[in-house]
Amino acid sequence: MSIYKIEIPTPYEVGDVNAFVVKGDALTIFDVGPKTMEAYDALKWGIRAAGFEMRDIEQVVLTHHHPDHAGWVDAFPHAEILGHAYNDKWLRHDEDFLRYHEQFYSESLFEHGVPQEYIQTSVHVRREIELVGERPLTQILYDGDEVPGHPGLKAIETLGHAQSHLIFWDEKTHHVIGGDLLLEKITPNPLIEPPLDRTLGRTKSLLQYNESLEILRRLPVKMMHTGHGAELEDIPQLIDKRLERQHQQSLKVYELFDDESLTAVQVTKRFYPAIFQRQLGLTLSKTLGYLDYLEANNLITSTKTEEGICLFQRK
Repeated sequence: MSIYKIEIPTPYEVGDVNAFVVKGDALTIFDVGPKTMEAYDALKWGIRAAGFEMRDIEQVVLTHHHPDHAGWVDAFPHAEILGHAYNDKWLRHDEDFLRYHEQFYSESLFEHGVPQEYIQTSVHVRREIELVGERPLTQILYDGDEVPGHPGLKAIETLGHAQSHLIFWDEKTHHVIGGDLLLEKITPNPLIEPPLDRTLGRTKSLLQYNESLEILRRLPVKMMHTGHGAELEDIPQLIDKRLERQHQQSLKVYELFDDESLTAVQVTKRFYPAIFQRQLGLTLSKTLGYLDYLEANNLITSTKTEEGICLFQRK
């Protein structure tokens, strides 16, 4: 499997995102950057540096639906577009799906203690979708599917950071295209996202993410090509390091409790005092992840008030 890496600028704090051109029986690009002109130019010149033109790309495969990965599907009008089913709703900019997202976030914010007057200004679904492309999937990839044109390259569902996340494992070379599952310098935020199945409640993203790390740990990976930063080789050691930090951060959250019951927002305010208002969505996602982790480990419990607000307390 010949892999050519392209570094693409993003307007996000995370910095550049990586795309990968892979030559097999088909010419495929994995991830395509955000829908900005700077990203388009980097994509075009990166594909040329790999020895191809944009029109040569036969398939676009998405690791997940976030804007820094799924922006420029529109730049490949004749290519097949492949990814997890969750991507498709975003790529279609489906109005019903957007309204469902907004309702889900509004209800979640209320449930976790955000005052009603702040809820509407805290829901940014439509702003996030501005940098996402508008070509829907031509093929859905399910867990265990082989990527067309790449014998032995398998899609593996690894939810947590996103409800659409896939990694791609090459059985022959033991290389993996890993999206944002495990990164060199930062830990991906286990973002709270509404499930495709609307009958389900909030998914516990951090617990999902930890399960996905264990799926990765079981693979004999020689090299991991990541969505941001450098390639990784010593996967189990880095997973242990990330899980230990997560455990320590969770214990710090636990220490914020006395005998009182707290909402997730109250905990977030205490844990991220400097940035929680500026980055409410991200900090609340992280805090809820730690609270879910503590609850799963029987250190805290949660109850709901008559109004439907969730309260956490020590066991």
